[in-house]
Amino acid sequence: MGRLGSGTAKLRTLSILLSLLVPAHPTRSPDCGGILTPSGLSYLAEVSKAHAEAVLRQDLMAPTAPDLILSSPKSSRNQITSVKVAELSLSLIPDTGLRLNIDVDLGITPAPSTTKVMRLSILADFHMEMNPEGNLELVTSACKPTVEEMQSTEETERSTPRFSLLRDLGNRGKEETEAQICLEVSKLLLSPNEQLMSLTAPFPVTPSCQVQYVPLAAPMFSEQGITISLQTTFQVAGMAIPLPISPVPFSMPEPVSSSPSHLTLAFSEHFYTSLFFALEIAGAFNMTIPSPLTTTTVAQKITQMGSLFQEEQPVVLQAVFRSSPRVVLEEGKAALKLFLTVHIGTGAPAFQSFLSVNVDMSAGLVLSVASTKMMISAALTTDSLRQADLLEELFLPPIREAVPAQMNGVLSEGVFLPHISSFTYTDVNIVIHKDYVLVPCNLELQAVAGEQSTVG
Repeated sequence: MGRLGSGTAKLRTLSILLSLLVPAHPTRSPDCGGILTPSGLSYLAEVSKAHAEAVLRQDLMAPTAPDLILSSPKSSRNQITSVKVAELSLSLIPDTGLRLNIDVDLGITPAPSTTKVMRLSILADFHMEMNPEGNLELVTSACKPTVEEMQSTEETERSTPRFSLLRDLGNRGKEETEAQICLEVSKLLLSPNEQLMSLTAPFPVTPSCQVQYVPLAAPMFSEQGITISLQTTFQVAGMAIPLPISPVPFSMPEPVSSSPSHLTLAFSEHFYTSLFFALEIAGAFNMTIPSPLTTTTVAQKITQMGSLFQEEQPVVLQAVFRSSPRVVLEEGKAALKLFLTVHIGTGAPAFQSFLSVNVDMSAGLVLSVASTKMMISAALTTDSLRQADLLEELFLPPIREAVPAQMNGVLSEGVFLPHISSFTYTDVNIVIHKDYVLVPCNLELQAVAGEQSTVG
């Protein structure tokens, strides 16, 4: 099946211009989103320990690190010789944000042959807000560090003054020390905030079409999880296209507290219709369909054709959408409605149409997920040609074969789902309901050579 050349480019330009006449969303409204469950939050805390330890070790053990631990009057400096994160947990604060609880064991050497282990505990509250660039951002709203001595070497038990992280530190007072420690907590947020920025990055669907997921507001925090609502936008040839208005407003389904999955993604029926609309505007489904027919064989069926062509020429079909595709979601199934106009003509020296027919098709959609992409394939279920049975007999077979093959070719690379960098989706289940699709899944941190990643 050949793709249109200059004709396709002209059709694509016209489609983009015509799309500007389509009523855009009068208000920002979501068409997809996600719910991070408490089990997903626990997983993020688990995989964040290594990164938190690396950040704290780098800062607290550096030769230029500030004196955070009290030195005895006779000692110029306490040396932190080891940093180990013993515990790191994240919990939900309904209607507010997150709470980080982190316990860090610090090995301290105030003098040769003397070692103490101090337990630094940090309790910090975070909330999430949208920055001026439209990205979500974790911000520290409260931070309280405490410390206790865990153990020390026996030989200095009586002679070395008791250590306190938060007492008067000579040149550094308690409040200044707390601020310094809480600054370390802020550094722990640098990596997750970079990853949150990746959520709004544009992703390619085809070489000329991109998809982007835009947060509409800061997430909602509840006992059931963190709910974020997103609006999907599409760019064609670098230009944002206005999408048709959704006939049914979409809101994120209520989170299920008993869900064992880390995350549940949700996509409205309008999300899928918008996807196919954008691909139509991009000209991805315009196609030239080869036919086994010639003008002579067609003239045998349609006698009026005999006088149009002096010599036998191959018949070519060109299919375009006369109306945008529409996705319909019902319980357990998804269907794609196609409304085509097929121009029938000859291709030499340039395409000349001698007949146009309208073709309606319905295809079942099969949805699956691979890594962070939704894979979509179409299988034709019904079709009808709105003309005489004779025309259907002549032209429908090649159309029936070519159209789903073209669509599956366009969709073969999949469509990126909303996701943050360094994580992929596993243990995926797809549940199709009336008007929306749920995708319960687990998160999996992707190992990157020489790097550690975190979100907490």
